[in-house]
Amino acid sequence: MEIVSQQRLFDGRQIRCRHRSECCACEMTFSIYLPPQAARAPVPVVYWLSGLTCSDENFSTKSGAQRSAAMHGIALVIPDTSPRGDQVAGDPDGGWDLGLGAGFYVNATQAPWKPHYRMYDYVAEELPALVESQFPLDAERRAISGHSMGGHGALVVGARQPERYRSISAFAPICAPMDCPWGQKALTAYLGSDREAWRNYDASRLLEQGDPGIPILVDQGTEDEFLQSQLMPERLRRAAVNSGASLELRYHAGYDHSYYFIGSFIEEHLEFHSKHWIQEDRS
Repeated sequence: MEIVSQQRLFDGRQIRCRHRSECCACEMTFSIYLPPQAARAPVPVVYWLSGLTCSDENFSTKSGAQRSAAMHGIALVIPDTSPRGDQVAGDPDGGWDLGLGAGFYVNATQAPWKPHYRMYDYVAEELPALVESQFPLDAERRAISGHSMGGHGALVVGARQPERYRSISAFAPICAPMDCPWGQKALTAYLGSDREAWRNYDASRLLEQGDPGIPILVDQGTEDEFLQSQLMPERLRRAAVNSGASLELRYHAGYDHSYYFIGSFIEEHLEFHSKHWIQEDRS
């Protein structure tokens, strides 16, 4: 692992790293914020998954999350959204919603994506094993969060591996990718035309199968241009009601899909995760 850059921020450290990924068979980059408390003892960690066209830098430079993370003593781990490099396939049509910057947090089974696009295993297994061995992180106090495509990823990873996380949150997530254009395009390309293979990457279907047993917070802006056509949060709500899952879905009047929305409520999300760590540790 190579440290690419490092800055002091709110008495903590914002670090950007590069490493060779076995899952993705290429060099991968991630960012991590270590709050000042990490200088004394291992700290809880929120894994953040970003959306379409983003890299590991969007959240770290735009969200303002480090101020609250420093206050609560929370580390932030921010992976890239896809494999990168000359050998990595991109959308042959030059689209922004498939390929580079659009890994969709799945393990691809189809050519030409299969050799490198194993983002589910990367964010769920390989990256946590790496960062938790190299930095002072408390592996017993993990949470996962994300935005849009990354909100989809956070919901799917958390629902499929609830024993690894204390809580899940998402901003404007793609809640039913089997039923929306972004999801159908990506899942067809990465997984093939068999829709049964898609179900393990659809948060609404996963919640319909059962309550993962951990709390979930979702925030959605009412002026989001993708709300009805791509995001479909009411499908997630119905699935949670049917399974008994602990979902709080909040709508915010006037907010759109941008990082202005994330910046407005990211502190509440970190407080949400921190609250559940404290409650569980006292029980």
